[in-house]
Formats: sequence, C-alpha cells, structure tokens
Amino acid sequence: MTTIANLHLRAEAEANAEALKGNRYPGRGIIIGMTPDGTRFMQVYWIMGRSENSRNRIFVLEADGSVRTEARDPAKLTDPSLIIYYPVRVSGGAHIVTNGDQTDTIAETMTNGGTFEDALRTRTFEPDAPNFTPRISGIVRPGDPSAAYKLAILKSTRGIGSLTQRHYFTYEQPLPGFGHLITTYQGDGNPLPSFEGEPKLVPLFDDPRQTLDFYWERLDEENRISLLVKTIPAQGGEAEITIRNKE
Repeated sequence: MTTIANLHLRAEAEANAEALKGNRYPGRGIIIGMTPDGTRFMQVYWIMGRSENSRNRIFVLEADGSVRTEARDPAKLTDPSLIIYYPVRVSGGAHIVTNGDQTDTIAETMTNGGTFEDALRTRTFEPDAPNFTPRISGIVRPGDPSAAYKLAILKSTRGIGSLTQRHYFTYEQPLPGFGHLITTYQGDGNPLPSFEGEPKLVPLFDDPRQTLDFYWERLDEENRISLLVKTIPAQGGEAEITIRNKE
C-alpha cells in the first residue's frame, strides 16, 4: 500500500471514529480488523443502554474464553430476554461475536458443519417493536482461505415487522491497523433508526488497552455500559480478552 493511500485510509478511519463522539446512541457495536503489526485479529464489542434494565449489565469472562452478559444487580432485572446472552464464543476454531443469542445459533450451526450465513438465515431482527433492533454479528476464523473476517446485519425494511433485510460483508484480506465497525443504530431517536450502509473503516492499535480506551472515550458517557477487546493470533494461539464495565 502506498503512503498516500495509507494516509487517506487513516484520515477516513479517524473521521469515522471521531463521529462516534457526536453520536449519543449508536447502540451496540462490533469492530473486527487487524492490529497494525499484522500479527493479531482484533474484535471489539460494546453495549449501551437507555433504560434501567438495559444499564443493569456487566460483561463476565468465563474459563473457556466465552463472555456473557450478567445483571449487575439481579434484584433490578425485569426482562432478561434481549439483554442477557453470550456475545462472545468460539466454535470449531471460529471466533464469534454478536449482539444477541444468535451467538449460540452460529456456534451450534458451525459445530454441525454449517456456515455463518446458514446460521443467520434462521434468525431475524429482535422482536422489540417499534425499534426492531438489528442483529449484528461477526466472525474470525484464522487460516480460512475464503475470508479474513465477516460481518452481518439483519434488520427490518423501513421498520416493518414482517420484512427482513439480510446484509453480509466478507473481507478477504485485513488491513493492518484498521477494522470495520457496524452498530445497531444510526443514533438516538424514537423509534431508534437502524444502521444504514456498509460497515465503517476505523482505527485499531497493537495494545488492546489502547484500543479499549480509544473507543470507551468515544462512547456517550451516560449511555455506555461495557466494552471488550479480543485479540486472536493470526497464526494460531491463545486469544486474549480485555473487559471494561462501567463503575
């Protein structure tokens, strides 16, 4: 890549990341890409919330490398159906990250020989009318010759609860130092407007803590809840997960 091309990419990525500061409510977000040194894939996932029930959550890392959401205060949990789930799992060498219980659908489908796309064809957006929150999902499978990583969004067509759009984005080669961001919403509103267009190019850093700080600081202070960064060695090896929960 030429120096000029890299400068253009960097400017675009930084502008997209900066736009998060002016977005009060992008909702949940997934970033997948590669560290600048080219040695590790990186997954970023965050959750936000406007209601007391949505804000009553933390990320919990399990011994097998899965991450689950958990009620910070179980006594205040009113409806767990769309807020308690596993956003991060590993199945058959595939590192899965999603904003809902489709994580389990993808993991089970891939264990049985199916694909990321096969799994998502059985699901649709969340049944939370009038928002019909999109289901966003991503996957990294080191060594897969067909794709460095994939992202997907399942959303309603113009807020119609009976019509589903399914968008899949396959990135055959990573760009070291960059990732692609997809969120559930364009911003705040009532109903909340679903994400539009292609995933946005954004910057990543070699240090997971730097990446975590960078995106945590760009999320609305009132609405941000939890954020995680997962690094996955491109040549195989143990993945690492760094988590921050709002205090």
